[in-house]
Amino acid sequence: MYYRGNYVDGGDAREMGFKRQRIMDQGSSYYATPPGSSYLYNPPPPPPPPPYSYTGQPPPFPVVRLRGLPFDCSETEIADFLHGLDVIDVLFVHKGGRFTGEAFCVLGYPLQVDFALQRNRQNIGRRYVEVFRSKKEEYYKAIANEVFDSRGDSVPRARSTDERKDLAEHTGVLWLRGLPFSASKEDIIEFFNDFELAQKSIHITATFEGRPTGEAYVEFASADDSKAAMAKDRMTIGNRYIELFPSSPEELEEALSRCRVLEKPLDGKEMNEETCILRMRGLPFSAGKDDIMDFFKDFELSEDAIHVTFLPDGRPTGEAFVEFASNDDAKAALAKDRMTLGSRYVELFPSSTEDMNYAVSKGR
Repeated sequence: MYYRGNYVDGGDAREMGFKRQRIMDQGSSYYATPPGSSYLYNPPPPPPPPPYSYTGQPPPFPVVRLRGLPFDCSETEIADFLHGLDVIDVLFVHKGGRFTGEAFCVLGYPLQVDFALQRNRQNIGRRYVEVFRSKKEEYYKAIANEVFDSRGDSVPRARSTDERKDLAEHTGVLWLRGLPFSASKEDIIEFFNDFELAQKSIHITATFEGRPTGEAYVEFASADDSKAAMAKDRMTIGNRYIELFPSSPEELEEALSRCRVLEKPLDGKEMNEETCILRMRGLPFSAGKDDIMDFFKDFELSEDAIHVTFLPDGRPTGEAFVEFASNDDAKAALAKDRMTLGSRYVELFPSSTEDMNYAVSKGR
């Protein structure tokens, strides 16, 4: 268990927290926190570092970037979102005096970045929050921008979102947001019909449970093509307007490492592919393997074929995965969708070995 503010690797992150406070104290700022009033700026002295090391290279600066925050989000909510980690500093990002929904979080030491990434797409309030690796240079630049932006008349007006998109560096990759959940690769190819796109260059993302995120990454033949394709920003697919953002191969690779890629659109609960695994959702928290075997009493199941999932703290999720003897059995078992187990109706979804292993590995 890690405790907030107790340790910083090599002193680098803590020193930056103090440095940022001194920088922001030089003029007006968004951080009107009286001295001594926040755990973020007055951490206790660090104990000795944990036993880990980096061979042949300095440890990376422990900072992550959060995107999609509620616009009334507070430092305390972010600390709760990253509970169990050492939150040394929270830097909310503003443009033209308005919060962008993004923030940088400096953590206690580099290993905690990997733990923070596991919170990706978890919620603060009703908003899911994306978590990305970041770099010391990006954090420093964000600090400088906050200082300049807070000085008002001393710098030119903040650029609009559209202006920032126009000035962004293009690498040949665009990020699409706001897609209909039924959108397919063919729909995206049609949307960009002025450009030559192969299906393999389109990556529609989904959660590991298989639910579409409404987002996709598209790789164009060149940076010039991706820049020209920005002309389609806020045009529609179906009845949804689509936002386009310049991205990068690094962001694409990181997104694909944390998401599932949909090769075809979600189509209800029909068995679109060969699978003998179903996911159950809405189980009573007291439900055990015997209850699930009784629910599927028309099928031959062993206890080893039933995987009830748990949160890292040991509490049940209300979900389970069931491995049937064949695809035909799994398809027939879908007839039990929305039938009750105890006082709860249970939803059934086709799933996969990958999804099952991922869900089981998240628990303890």
